[in-house]
Amino acid sequence: MKDAPASESFIRPHLRKLAAYTPIEPFEVLSKRLGRDALDIVKLDANENPYGPPPEVLEALGSMPFPNIYPDPETRRLRAALAEANNIPAENLLVGCGADELIDLLMRCVLEPGDLIVDCPPTFTMYAFDAAVNGADVITVPRLDGFRIDVPAIVEAVQQQRPKMVFLTSPNNPDGSMIAEEDLLAILKLPVLVVLDEAYIEFSQEPSRLRWVLDHPNLVIFRTFSKSAGLAGLRVGWGAFPVNLIEYLWRAKQPYNVSVAAETAACAALTNPDYLQRVRDALVSERQVLLEGLQEIPFLQPYPSHANFILCKVVRGQDAKAVKDVLAMEHGIMVRHYAKKELSGYIRISVGRPEDSRKLLSALHGLCQPGGTGAPTQAIEKE
Repeated sequence: MKDAPASESFIRPHLRKLAAYTPIEPFEVLSKRLGRDALDIVKLDANENPYGPPPEVLEALGSMPFPNIYPDPETRRLRAALAEANNIPAENLLVGCGADELIDLLMRCVLEPGDLIVDCPPTFTMYAFDAAVNGADVITVPRLDGFRIDVPAIVEAVQQQRPKMVFLTSPNNPDGSMIAEEDLLAILKLPVLVVLDEAYIEFSQEPSRLRWVLDHPNLVIFRTFSKSAGLAGLRVGWGAFPVNLIEYLWRAKQPYNVSVAAETAACAALTNPDYLQRVRDALVSERQVLLEGLQEIPFLQPYPSHANFILCKVVRGQDAKAVKDVLAMEHGIMVRHYAKKELSGYIRISVGRPEDSRKLLSALHGLCQPGGTGAPTQAIEKE
């Protein structure tokens, strides 16, 4: 009898070369690694909402009547609430286990192995990651100065290489820039499915373009409860789709993809819009305070943002990875650093509470003081 084949030989060839996505670590892991109590960690690395959800959420979760019964596969209660809150028909809405699930679901329904998507880095890395998982290839159209999308280059890529999808983000992660209306309209004229990710739209002054899907048959828009509603841990994302497209996503999605707890929490969050608005206003106000504070740090160059984070270029010969490491190991302050070449000299800082900003700015000023730790010029550990 021949030896059984190695188990990895059954894996699809393109997945054997796939680099794993690097997620942000939770409090429990950080607490153990840093040797600090979770409450002593200032977590500004994942754009989470430090204020948490409305109190109605915890009340609703504590009184769920049927946690032993499978959830509604159509999330009808939540879709109805979202439809009413956003003045859009429920038939255009689909809810997922985070917007990440919907990104992957859309790709599985649209892309064949070898198909192309357009990605505009630096941006949310899940677009390129999910494309790789689904066997698609990526046309990279880098952003211009100020992180503006390069519309002529996108038009040229679509006309010459015929991708199926273009992914756009407004506000963009990681820099917080917005897409101008004329740029979006120009791309919507192309023969391609346009995916607009509005995960951070609540923190901008611009209205959502959610209802545009009613007039543009090649537009999809993603939203989330993770940021402004403070439900990142429960994973609730949603999207607006043209009716003719959403029919096929319903056929392909997992039947019980949104848990009873997730739908309960999201519905409860929507019952207190005043709380959501107050938290949003607090974070937007603190964003300006943080921006002004970061502008005083000699080795940082922060960019204005329309989201709940601020991207900073690390300048004057300092090392971005080392800044991130020193903040974590010596102060228990977590910020985001990227290994990607487009952002190797940058850190991204989530907007937290006023006390979080004070701790961060104090630590950064300490790196500049003569006789202090000094601004690090070499990473503590290699990428």
